[in-house]
Amino acid sequence: MSQAAPDQAVESFDCSDIDQYLGNVIDSSPLREPLGNNDIRRWVQAMHYPNLAHFDPAYAAAGRWGKLVAPQSFPIVMDDGHGTAPSCVGRIENSHLLFGGDEFWHYGPRIFGGDTVTNERVPFDYVVKQTGFGPTCFQRGDNYYRNQNGELIAKQRSTAIRYRASAGGDTVNTAEFEEPEWTDAELERLEERKFTWIQMLHDLGHGERWWDDVTVGDQLPERVFGPHTVASFTTEWRSFLFTTWGTLDRRELDLEALGFTREMAGHENDPHMERINPELTDGAYFGPSRGHLFPRYARKIGMPRAYGYGASMGAWVTDYLAGWAGEWGMVVHSTANYRGPALSGDVTIQSAEVVDKMVDAGGRHLVQVKHLMENQKGVKMCLGVAEVELPKKPA
Repeated sequence: MSQAAPDQAVESFDCSDIDQYLGNVIDSSPLREPLGNNDIRRWVQAMHYPNLAHFDPAYAAAGRWGKLVAPQSFPIVMDDGHGTAPSCVGRIENSHLLFGGDEFWHYGPRIFGGDTVTNERVPFDYVVKQTGFGPTCFQRGDNYYRNQNGELIAKQRSTAIRYRASAGGDTVNTAEFEEPEWTDAELERLEERKFTWIQMLHDLGHGERWWDDVTVGDQLPERVFGPHTVASFTTEWRSFLFTTWGTLDRRELDLEALGFTREMAGHENDPHMERINPELTDGAYFGPSRGHLFPRYARKIGMPRAYGYGASMGAWVTDYLAGWAGEWGMVVHSTANYRGPALSGDVTIQSAEVVDKMVDAGGRHLVQVKHLMENQKGVKMCLGVAEVELPKKPA
């Protein structure tokens, strides 16, 4: 059910067209062929996740699954919209959209090369609030990812932020137009910091991170990557399978009908135009996604320069926690509230603290962590909590 604060500006922001979609399955865009190992490799490379279990066959063969396995962040790779489609339904006149956050539940089945994964998408709810963009719609939708055996792999509840197009350019921070400059010495120190987390992956290897050995108050090793660039953002974009021509049986999609402005709508993911001139359907060049790579369009939606993808930030959270948990652990639930973008030229720094330990009703041994993502200035990009299952030492 929709909600609205008793504010005149909020009440004038008409989001009522969303109501007809809530609770109903919407169309998806299924993959045409089974997943391949190179799809997995491309994903972890784009997500800065150098876990050998996901790209090195000899290492993976000696591990828990005996072959390459996809990371837990992988389900959003299939289908168009990287998870936000069910949170972007209904017409909101002359509006823009940003990712607001993700909540994930993971159920256990893992994804391997040769699998076929499908997605059932259901719009969930929305609320209208007053924000720095003026009246803003926070819209949520659910994705249910299943394998070819019908097993539920994960559920993703995505949040989209939709606001008046005019508010984007009016609120952009002009002081952030220029990228920070990094000296050679600073970049060298960054590489040293990056490798500390990678070394943690090597040190754990195929071994267990025992629940018994984790203590409330423990700090997870920091994870650092960047500086982000238009090239790195493009690499992220290309790791989503829907960005490659012909990979999906694309659903009918009219972005102007959703209320996107003409210059930000275009033919992104249009199945008919893909057969006529596929370059016009590529969101890297045209449509709402081009704001990520072109500062001119980023500034129209409120971003000062090229910026990263919300879906990638959600994957960074999952990979960070899953990498720490190791092969015998698993992220079972996580929230990620996006507070600020990964801007070109900036560095991303992840940290987390163990805040609780528990055994749930199903007998799983869990640790709860608070996680945080910041840039080099200490600006909060993402925060949330997560529950991670770890193995219990044998009695």
